[in-house]
Amino acid sequence: MALWMQAGLWGLLSGGALVLGAAIGYAVKLPPRLVAAVMAFGAGVLISALSFELVLEAFKQGGAGATALGFAAGAVIYTAANLLLARFGAKHRKRSGGQQPSEDESGGSGAGIALGALLDGIPESMAIGLGMLTGGAVSVATVAAIFVSNIPEGLSSSAGMKKAGRTPVFVFGLWTFIALLSGLAAVAGFTVFEGVSAETQATTTALAAGAILAMLMDTMIPEAFEGTHDYSGLIAALGFLCAFALSVTA
Repeated sequence: MALWMQAGLWGLLSGGALVLGAAIGYAVKLPPRLVAAVMAFGAGVLISALSFELVLEAFKQGGAGATALGFAAGAVIYTAANLLLARFGAKHRKRSGGQQPSEDESGGSGAGIALGALLDGIPESMAIGLGMLTGGAVSVATVAAIFVSNIPEGLSSSAGMKKAGRTPVFVFGLWTFIALLSGLAAVAGFTVFEGVSAETQATTTALAAGAILAMLMDTMIPEAFEGTHDYSGLIAALGFLCAFALSVTA
């Protein structure tokens, strides 16, 4: 099988975890503290992945300058886009409580949440394709980290969407669409940057990492802290260690 097709399938697999999490969050009323704990664990997993699988690899490939430039650009671009989408009701898209507005409360918020979910997922999936482009094979640690972190993302978001009165068609249609786009984003990460310089690949990889970290701070960590408070750091640390162990053994 061609590598670009493999990249697409791995991206689809990691994005499919959003659908799995959404099914759990919509069908089962989980305690808010448990949802927050899973979110904290997923945040720790992603922090480990972007540290050892993305930023470190970008540094090895393109040096400190390209890595710093890409990382800062990714954080700035994500933050600017997130601030814009927050005006359309997407600010609390990953919250499981009653923070998400309904369509009646904020017209267009459904579209804003959909675009926000797309904004959150694309950098992760592109990182899969970029990793395969530079390494010649998929990074098991990266895929596993994204898969594990996507479950609480889908879980928390769908629970909040249900409380906001959104239909199952909207919830599962949204996450299925994002999962499919995750596969396409992974293909794009592999094909678009094939043949470009190592510095450009490194900058793009670091850009994805910067966007992921900004996403964590803006969306996942607030939900994790609100529900677990003093234990959020410990749970995130466990997630970090699990992903690190996978990274050095895979």
